[in-house]
Amino acid sequence: MLLKNHLIEVFKKASSENNFLLKENIVLKWVHRFGIDSLSDLLIHSTVLKEKQNKKENQEQISLIDEVTEEENQEQISLIDEVTEEENQEQISLIDEVTEEENQEQISLIDEVTEEENQEQISLIDEVTEEENQDTNKIKQYINTQKSPLPYIKNLRKWINNDKKAS
Repeated sequence: MLLKNHLIEVFKKASSENNFLLKENIVLKWVHRFGIDSLSDLLIHSTVLKEKQNKKENQEQISLIDEVTEEENQEQISLIDEVTEEENQEQISLIDEVTEEENQEQISLIDEVTEEENQEQISLIDEVTEEENQDTNKIKQYINTQKSPLPYIKNLRKWINNDKKAS
């Protein structure tokens, strides 16, 4: 392994561990060995590593945030669904109660009207029946009171003979 690559790897490791003494020691060795002009090569490699690490950390944080957000959203959705279902059930029960009351009122009104109509029909039937009874009674009275002018058949000859003699 080349000295440059080794120093870059150690510098990266020290950067990731935040070991300032080791980083300073490596920078001194780099400058002494390769010159101050090439120091940018060492620092560029370390910043690229930092950027990569930052990107990885950011991706991890984003994925964690997304997971947490998704879980929270699912919880909120389930809570909203539960609350909505409860409210719907309450509204349905209230509607059922109101409808039942209205139905009972309508039934009672129908019963009252039907009862009145029945009473009227019964009274009309009673009147008609009473009139018919009176008529039949009158007919019976008329039949009973009216006697034919002719006598019984037994006495018919006598009556005819008597009648002839009288004229």
